[in-house]
Amino acid sequence: MTALVLFIVIMLLRNSDLNSKEKENFFGWSEIALIALFAAVPLFFNFPYRINIFLSWEGAYRLAQGQVPYKDFGLPMGFAYWLVPALFFKIFGPYLMTLIKAQVFINIVSGLSFRSILKSLGAPLGVRLMAVLVFCLSYSFFNFWPWYNHTVIVFEFIAISLVIKYILGAEKYGLAYLFGGALFVFLSFFTKQDGGGLALMLVTALLIYDAYYRRQLKGLLFFFLFFAISALVFILPFVSHDFGYWFNYGQEPHNSRLSINDFFSIIFGASQWEKFYLMLVVLIVVRELKEWRTLLSEPKKMLFILLTLGILCEALIFQVTSYVPPDNNIFFHSFAFAFIFSFLSREIDFSKIRVLLPSMVLVLLWWSGVYWKYIERITLRMFPKTETVEDKKKISVSTYRSGGGSDKDFAVWKFSKLRAFKGVYMPESTVKGMERLMAMPEVKGNQDLKLLNMTELTPLAHEMGYALEVNQPLWYHVGVGMFDKEVEEFNRKIIDGYYDVVLFETIPYLNNFFPEEVRETLQEHYEMKDRFLAPRRPSDSHVEVYIRK
Repeated sequence: MTALVLFIVIMLLRNSDLNSKEKENFFGWSEIALIALFAAVPLFFNFPYRINIFLSWEGAYRLAQGQVPYKDFGLPMGFAYWLVPALFFKIFGPYLMTLIKAQVFINIVSGLSFRSILKSLGAPLGVRLMAVLVFCLSYSFFNFWPWYNHTVIVFEFIAISLVIKYILGAEKYGLAYLFGGALFVFLSFFTKQDGGGLALMLVTALLIYDAYYRRQLKGLLFFFLFFAISALVFILPFVSHDFGYWFNYGQEPHNSRLSINDFFSIIFGASQWEKFYLMLVVLIVVRELKEWRTLLSEPKKMLFILLTLGILCEALIFQVTSYVPPDNNIFFHSFAFAFIFSFLSREIDFSKIRVLLPSMVLVLLWWSGVYWKYIERITLRMFPKTETVEDKKKISVSTYRSGGGSDKDFAVWKFSKLRAFKGVYMPESTVKGMERLMAMPEVKGNQDLKLLNMTELTPLAHEMGYALEVNQPLWYHVGVGMFDKEVEEFNRKIIDGYYDVVLFETIPYLNNFFPEEVRETLQEHYEMKDRFLAPRRPSDSHVEVYIRK
């Protein structure tokens, strides 16, 4: 990636006399190249098994198999997140590495959407190129695996880019852009309620300004009409399949799982970057308010201000409502950077090579932590760490601790021969445990295998060929993905000896991620035949294999 940036800079040096149209084209293609190449990096690596990726796999697999959400499997959110992975399963097969390919596509779309927003808002060329680099480094590059807390934001970016095109006067396809914006706002909501709800509020704020500027409510009214149509199309077919029970809008048996104290604690006790950017943006806006009547009559400037403030506020809230993984909300960096540097560009021309070159180098230095771990593999070979007794006695930043810690992983990780797990390494214990499982007499050659898989090894469904159970939750986190009714149903089936084999994963540090009450019933009515490590770090979680007594 560093080489690509340097290549772009060298080409700029060689083509410094380009006219404005040629310069626009060159910068545009450079941005697209950055987005595509950063997105494609994961295709050339192998990866450890990712926690929670089992959920991405199974949802996509069930949709690709033709199962119907809320009828064949229940989930407390919409199913929009699984649409892209399911499509890629249809094209490339139901393998874990297919999820990587799906995420490459998602990262490209997110980067192009971000670029489209900046282009519509008139961000200067040099700033736009640097902001795209910040976006790739800070947000898309390390998102190798698809996850709904990321996809919900990508759908929002698509929606914002389309709505801004409508607001700024795309006459030929105006309503089509608005309809597309409304559709993707709904898809964002139908991916995750919190992020989608925030997307709806942000887009509404942009359209309220549009209504003020144009002195008409047409855009706002059509947007909500299109949003309602999208909602009806996606929800009505599932109302008869217990949609009202599964989809979480705060009703029993769901709960909000939010606390006002959590917001206070995280926003005021942390969130330094968000508050720092907010301070700078507010100071810039205050400066602009000296001529507030002129400001209100400049749509691009006003939309940029509203969007940036909205993104920062969304980031503050989203980190509390969607806290896994902890860096879900860092999309705000690129928007704040683009806004602040766009105003700085009044004094500094960032498209000039003598300014752009050091600026891009400094951006790479700023976000070096993202790619350094890959470079470090090379530097460690060049400058290996010494292991002599005398060296260990020397105290430094890498030796002042004597080891240990709850996150230490003592397991040996290796690749499985199973096609669905190709390119993904797991603990050797997991790999051998899966091999023993597939060789069990209860499994091998059983064409009508009844298997309950309460583990993260969901791709076993494809490898073992068993039919996925229907009328059950997509995942088994008690109070989140399933409730007392489902616990009782699983217990009843176990007591009746319905399943030939049950796989159950124990995760000591998580609260009922898989239902402990079901495990207690298993221990009473089934026999534990095998036990091996689960594909997690630290290596203190296990998969237990149960058969009928």
